[in-house]
Amino acid sequence: MINQQNVKAHLALLSTNLFFAINFSAIKFLLNNNFMKPFGLNLVRVLVATLLLWILYFFKKTKDTIDKKDLSRIFLCGLMGIAINQMLFIKGLSYSTPIHGALLMLTTPILITILAAWLLKERHSIINIIGLGLGIGGACFLVLSKTNAANTNSGNMLWGDILLILNAVAYSIYFILVKPLMSKYSMVTVLRMAFTFGLLIMIPFCWTEFNEINWPQLSGLAWLNLALIVVCGTFLAYLFNIYGIAVLGASVASAYIYLQPIFAGAIAMIFLGEPLTLVKITAGVMIAAGVYLVNKKKS
Repeated sequence: MINQQNVKAHLALLSTNLFFAINFSAIKFLLNNNFMKPFGLNLVRVLVATLLLWILYFFKKTKDTIDKKDLSRIFLCGLMGIAINQMLFIKGLSYSTPIHGALLMLTTPILITILAAWLLKERHSIINIIGLGLGIGGACFLVLSKTNAANTNSGNMLWGDILLILNAVAYSIYFILVKPLMSKYSMVTVLRMAFTFGLLIMIPFCWTEFNEINWPQLSGLAWLNLALIVVCGTFLAYLFNIYGIAVLGASVASAYIYLQPIFAGAIAMIFLGEPLTLVKITAGVMIAAGVYLVNKKKS
């Protein structure tokens, strides 16, 4: 008999990675057409997502009480996982391309493994180490290649890719910081507070570009892309990911990350005309193989 809850969880994880993939092209559309600047768009995204998380909190029947001693860790989660992570991501993507961005996001599990080995003293097998080498090599190959999309300033491509990698580093640190909180509180509680702290940190850096947004000039297509970014690519994606992890576990959820570059590449090629080159395919295979080997358990 089919487990309906498992089916829903798989669909949730599939939707999560589709929403994240849509983000890449939707963000590029708004930036390329000068509807918004990177930090202005970022503040809109985090502001609306934070408001939706607070609304969800007020509808919850049971509410967690956060220990004061955990507030500093949650603040760091907001700093690394929301403020720094999101600002680096959107600024990096403004210089890079959706396919580059999606491929470089695949390095997150590899970076988490490196940080865990350093901070948590976790040991890894030879296969894991080979995976690290493959993943890092694929990322370097992609970043240092001379392949550029037609609509991207090639002088800024390297800088954009570097910012995207730093974004993945920030998210990896967030992932390690947030793990102990998951055993004490519901994910919605942690997300709500992390987004709130992240929003407060971002306001001084993003306010000027947010204030420059010319709302009346936004077209219907611009509003659609903004809704996809804020509602689907941020709010629903985070919640669906939580549900999938809760039902199926983190290992199954992490396996779905392989779909993200496929979705992002297809969307970018169809709607933005971004070319799929041999360099991108080769780098993608190297990074994906590296992620697989890094996550391979010791026998």
